[in-house]
Amino acid sequence: MFRNYLLTAIRNLRRNKIYSLINMLGLSLGLAAAILILLYVKDEVSYDRFHAQLPQIYRVYNTSVNEETKEVRKSAITGYFQGPRFSASVPEIKSFTRLQNNSVDLKKGTEITSQDMFYADSAFFDIFSFPLLHGTGSSALKDRRSAVVSEKMAISYFGNTDVIGKTMLIKQEDGAFEPYTVSAVAKNCPENSSIKFELLLPMVVPPQEATNDENWFNFFLNTFVVLHPNADKAVVEKKIQAVFDKESADIMKELSARFNVKLTMDYGLQPFSDIHLSKDMGATNGLAGASNPMYSYILTGIALFILLIACINFVNLTVARSIKRAKEIGIRKVVGGNRSQLIFQFLGESVVICLISFLMALVISQSLLGFFNQLSNKALSLAYLLDLKLIAGFIVLFLVTAFLAGFYPALVLSGYDPVKTLYNRFSLAGKNYLQKSLVVVQFALASFLIVGTLTIYSQFEYLTSFEKGYDDSNMVLVNNWRMKHSEADLFRNKLKEHAGIQDVSFKNGGSWGTRARVNGTQEIQFAYETVGVNYLPLLKIQLKEGRNFSTDLPTDSTQSVLVNETFAKEAGWTDPIGKEVDFWYRDQKHTVIGVVKDYHYEGLHEKIGPQLFTMLPSNQYGLALIKIKPGSSTSALSHIEKTFKSVFPLNPYSYEFMDQVNLQQYESEERWKKIMLFSAVITIFISCIGLFGLAVLSTEKRTREIGIRKVLGASVQQVATILSKDFLLLVAISLLISLPLAWLAANRWLENYPYRIQLGWSLFALGALLVLGIALLTVSFQSIKAALQNPVRSLKVD
Repeated sequence: MFRNYLLTAIRNLRRNKIYSLINMLGLSLGLAAAILILLYVKDEVSYDRFHAQLPQIYRVYNTSVNEETKEVRKSAITGYFQGPRFSASVPEIKSFTRLQNNSVDLKKGTEITSQDMFYADSAFFDIFSFPLLHGTGSSALKDRRSAVVSEKMAISYFGNTDVIGKTMLIKQEDGAFEPYTVSAVAKNCPENSSIKFELLLPMVVPPQEATNDENWFNFFLNTFVVLHPNADKAVVEKKIQAVFDKESADIMKELSARFNVKLTMDYGLQPFSDIHLSKDMGATNGLAGASNPMYSYILTGIALFILLIACINFVNLTVARSIKRAKEIGIRKVVGGNRSQLIFQFLGESVVICLISFLMALVISQSLLGFFNQLSNKALSLAYLLDLKLIAGFIVLFLVTAFLAGFYPALVLSGYDPVKTLYNRFSLAGKNYLQKSLVVVQFALASFLIVGTLTIYSQFEYLTSFEKGYDDSNMVLVNNWRMKHSEADLFRNKLKEHAGIQDVSFKNGGSWGTRARVNGTQEIQFAYETVGVNYLPLLKIQLKEGRNFSTDLPTDSTQSVLVNETFAKEAGWTDPIGKEVDFWYRDQKHTVIGVVKDYHYEGLHEKIGPQLFTMLPSNQYGLALIKIKPGSSTSALSHIEKTFKSVFPLNPYSYEFMDQVNLQQYESEERWKKIMLFSAVITIFISCIGLFGLAVLSTEKRTREIGIRKVLGASVQQVATILSKDFLLLVAISLLISLPLAWLAANRWLENYPYRIQLGWSLFALGALLVLGIALLTVSFQSIKAALQNPVRSLKVD
């Protein structure tokens, strides 16, 4: 029996090659999308699960409340004290480790490179399950001049991994390179790890810092603790809070009086397994792979809908072709076949088609994996996540798809009346409401995704073309931390010897922020910029009033500041020039000499905040901005590199173009633009297959009608119009359903941006026209084919 079903299924596939191929193509695309997204979700939920003590590992965090402003801040960044002090006083804490991200300069021969790294306590490998190729984890970080390198870095620096006892030259605070001995070589960190390291150095706390109680409030690193298996997290949190309250009470009072701030601070423990998908305390401060669970939800929803649409197509196409098998079904029933046997037969055929489609889907997903990794910013592979749970998931996916795609057609086909089918009295009667409803669902989703794609694309174009308020074209950025002003002047003068260099200026590295007082007691939090005298002219940043810094006035570098419009507005100044900004905590007052027109010094994800500019000599630079002439980039870049290495021979050199750095701020929007476009294309393609199937069903039902109309004089165009209008009506209904939902979703998404496009009718009209045009092309093909058929043959059909 099974053999007969299998042979029948294979013969049926061979007899209807085109429809079988369409069926399998639709299913395989849907399954491929589901497989890729299943890999993505599996990777997301598998983050950090390889650590043996994962249920007992927690990250220390704090919640601070400003009693006056009621401002609440939640942060997982801690300092030197929290780990050792909590561990010493709370018996439920088994061990701790602190992790501080940084970068160091490495010297190999005459080459100097910058390397990202971590400082960690000696218990690091006792807490986290990172396997070692060579060395012992418990002792790897005990010597203050030891170093743990990854497999990748060992090969890069030494050429092989058997490097225990070899030394690396690492730059110190005083500029000298000191030897560090390799004590262990770790395997490369898994892709699904929040901690990814190439180099680990021991955490060394300066003696003066170990006794400075201000370090209770000096936050810059991550603190992880391991609790004993039976420890109660809530009890431990109460105990660490009690330790903090007791040991920080005096310094809290002193700092509150000094800065005139009243704070309360509560400590808690965040499970390490929650970090990757946490919305408020994610993988920051050196940790990698921060994600949002919403991405998984959205992608899973897209995968389910694509797979559902593929199953809908299978149903529509199978029922559409059922007339061709009516006599076969009638004969099977006459010779004794019952309905259950026919159901099993057609389900078996569905399984065969799904099996072939599933194998095709594996090939498609493997071929698209590189592209999908670019979209999702991951490094997935089918083998990388191939485990029992994933295999079980694939099997369930296959079986569910086969059942969903085959069950309804099996019920319909097995229910045909054998007498009618054998005497050619059978017809596909009825309005086919189910098939039509499914087509509406398909195109509603497709049009929803198309409008979503157009919205994201328009917002991305808006963000990347929005007037930032400064000129970043042909601007080269060169990082060089702790650059003295005298060194910067020398570097600038040497750079300008090249004809391709227009001008050079400097600013502090990274993003600085602080607060100061205005109007006596009012405090303002602002971005704090240390810049060169020609910084504003170089970037073409405009002054609204007042003047720029001047080298002719020596007091400008020590007593004067510039503020932006937002700063002046928040201070309530109508005439800012001459007003004072009081840095009371360092006993410095500065006079405002100019107001800078607001510009977007951060991405358009953030509103423009208060900003202050200074030229204080004590504030070192960290970034050189070099304007090069168009068409001279090759020679100019070569000159920049040579000059840098001659002025700063012990510092690593690298450069970036400012406009490219600015574009990188919108990588997430660009990625989602591609994901939505990819999803919309697949969805509309599969939906069109379904629409094509319904068109086949309709034309086969109306074959006699078409012949009669043509005999009575109807033209091809008239017949095609009659056959097409019903389907276009279905698409129009889908648009009426989807466009309002798309408008709501687009508005909700755009609320995340302070600077955003205005949703207009044109965007939705464009989406609707695209959907209608694609649907019309799909239906017209089958309609015109039916209209061109010889009416004599149409009238002979029983």
